[in-house]
Amino acid sequence: MNKKISWTWLPLVAALVLAGCATPPPMELKVDTPVQFKEQSRQTDAGKAAAPAASAAVPADGRWWASFNDPVLDNLIERAAQNNTDVQQAAARLAQARALARQVDADRSPQVGLGASANRGAGFDRAQGSTKPSNIFAAGLGASYELDLFGRLSGASRAASLDADSREALLQSARLLVQSDVAQLYLAVRALDAEREIMRDTVEAYRSTLELTERRNRAGDLGELDVARVRTELASTEADALAVERNRALVEHALAVVLGEVASNFSLPAQDWKTALPAIPAGLPSTMLARRPDVLAAQRRAQAAQERVGVAQTAWFPTIALTASGGFASPDLSDLLKWSARSWGVGALLSLPIIDGGRRDADLQGANAQFDEQMAAYRQQVLAAFKDVEDQLSSLRLLAEQSAVQDQAVASARRASSLSDVRYRNGAISQLDLLDARRSELQNRRQALLVKALQYQATVGLVRALGGGWEQV
Repeated sequence: MNKKISWTWLPLVAALVLAGCATPPPMELKVDTPVQFKEQSRQTDAGKAAAPAASAAVPADGRWWASFNDPVLDNLIERAAQNNTDVQQAAARLAQARALARQVDADRSPQVGLGASANRGAGFDRAQGSTKPSNIFAAGLGASYELDLFGRLSGASRAASLDADSREALLQSARLLVQSDVAQLYLAVRALDAEREIMRDTVEAYRSTLELTERRNRAGDLGELDVARVRTELASTEADALAVERNRALVEHALAVVLGEVASNFSLPAQDWKTALPAIPAGLPSTMLARRPDVLAAQRRAQAAQERVGVAQTAWFPTIALTASGGFASPDLSDLLKWSARSWGVGALLSLPIIDGGRRDADLQGANAQFDEQMAAYRQQVLAAFKDVEDQLSSLRLLAEQSAVQDQAVASARRASSLSDVRYRNGAISQLDLLDARRSELQNRRQALLVKALQYQATVGLVRALGGGWEQV
């Protein structure tokens, strides 16, 4: 008798012993990374700063854009947070993922339902030997609960929860991307406003030169060729100024889309470019990249895939469900709710597939392949994060050096243009010398403005690459 009992329970005991094999594989999320970014080490070794001397602090509330000290920028980012469609889509996807996680987790709870049925047929009760048609009415409560002995339900719940965490990180990533896009587009508009002022100043200078040249032509001091040259330079510069106007309009329209507003109703008045350029401190640890929302999202996706490997492994073990029901059953509807018509039942169901045509093995292989894919995606995201930071750090370092050299070129070009104007008015140099000096000044001023704009763009890009700031948390 004892031997029979032991053999009866042997499959279940063996399944319980083998349940330890249902644990997910070890997860190596580590990527061989340096402690410090290469570009900042190079900065320190060279003794050169890629930003202003005093480093700026990120506000405690995470509003990194406040360090630019521009109220217009603050307002634009707040508007984008409310109306940007990318953020709204990411928020909707997060809500869907959380709802799905709740659905999956609900399978771990007892399931209770109310049911009623009415049937008519013959042969319901063979013990009475009657073949006449009869009725059966039933009403009651039913309950079921699956025992999670091997972690199938809990693993699926953890995987769904990690998916929701990934969506939450992607929402933060979308917000950061929108914030940085607004900042970069706004700063691009301000750079174009400054360039437009340079072009207007140059156009006015050429008009003044044209008036002088025409007077000297009427006096017989200069020929028609000299007048034509100045008119050509004036027209060419006016054409460049219109190109700047066009670029500003396009950037303004792009900014309206990021804000979630209609381009036809949006306008950004021109104003002086007084936005502060925050300094990025040296010695940032590479561990800061762990807070990047896109890196965190990739990590959560890999962890969810790992959990699903464990869930696929549990398919080799039996499922055990407990059931219970209670209510009333009667052949007469009028007697259905009488105490004598009460009925109840309890049961247990064990299910273990034996032959499935390789379905479980294929599911496990698919889960392992998905896990490998997500691990590779996570490593790729980490590598891309380091590249982003190194790109922006190198840009800031080299742009700072370029800005210093370019400022010298602008100062020299302005001096040369001023001296050439005086000498031309006194007849000491030719018109070609004056035009060459003017072209050189315009080119160098525009180049200096471009370098300044790139410094702002690289600073915002570094903030985004670091995950929304540079303060260590």
